[in-house]
Amino acid sequence: MPDFVILNITMNDSQFSVFEAFRNEFQKKINEWSKYNDELSDLQEQAAKNGGTPSYPVQNPVCYNTALDSVTREDDIKLILIGDNPGKNEQLDENRKYLVGLAGKLGVKFFAENPELNTDFRKNVIILNKTPVHSARTEHLRWIIKNSRPEIAELIEESQKWMAKATAELHMALSEASDSEGTGTKGTDPQLWLVGYAELKGKGLFLPYRDTLLETYRNQNKEDFFKNGVFTYQHFSMNRFTIDLNDFRKQNAPDSLKQTLTDLGSLHRKEIFGV
Repeated sequence: MPDFVILNITMNDSQFSVFEAFRNEFQKKINEWSKYNDELSDLQEQAAKNGGTPSYPVQNPVCYNTALDSVTREDDIKLILIGDNPGKNEQLDENRKYLVGLAGKLGVKFFAENPELNTDFRKNVIILNKTPVHSARTEHLRWIIKNSRPEIAELIEESQKWMAKATAELHMALSEASDSEGTGTKGTDPQLWLVGYAELKGKGLFLPYRDTLLETYRNQNKEDFFKNGVFTYQHFSMNRFTIDLNDFRKQNAPDSLKQTLTDLGSLHRKEIFGV
């Protein structure tokens, strides 16, 4: 299995154009889906109340990640990281950024404590979600789907499929554009991590995302690229990512952290996607 390749380089012009196109289309989709905001906010508040979550202001029912607006041509993007959906902190007007709650802080801590990965969680990682539809807890999406009009359930499914396809295409395009300028110097070539996979199996909420993601790579004859560049892990929340990683290291022959991450991420990917 391939180990991590640590590169201290920036995006080339072709890659940044690819990223800008994705960012612009994502913003357009958020604007399109936001027509359901009034209806969604009521449902999100009710779902939180029924789920025992203390009252909080729902300010961005469909939430864009404004951290994407800070990405520049000079950035060294090492990872595209996929969480579940925006939670309470993420959707607040003062934030509108993904993984800024406790789980995000644990992600920052993990990379800071492992400098051999040469990755700053806030500078070298593009953070996306399986859907931009907010809920206080991911499981509350079930209540929203069950208690809403069919159009809302369709929105949650549509948003998953769009995010999966657009993210896979971004990942592939960034790789293809890494040396597209013929300079002999590769641009940044990120991996894709899915953190949180409980809802990607069984009767999980995110099956449309799972199936569309793999289908998009396969449709472009990129299944080998998927196997070498997409990895699946436990979520950072409740420190599950690190606990799972440490347990895996104890059960296997000691190896570099980078190789251990590759092996563990490949194992979980096979569990979820079958490849």
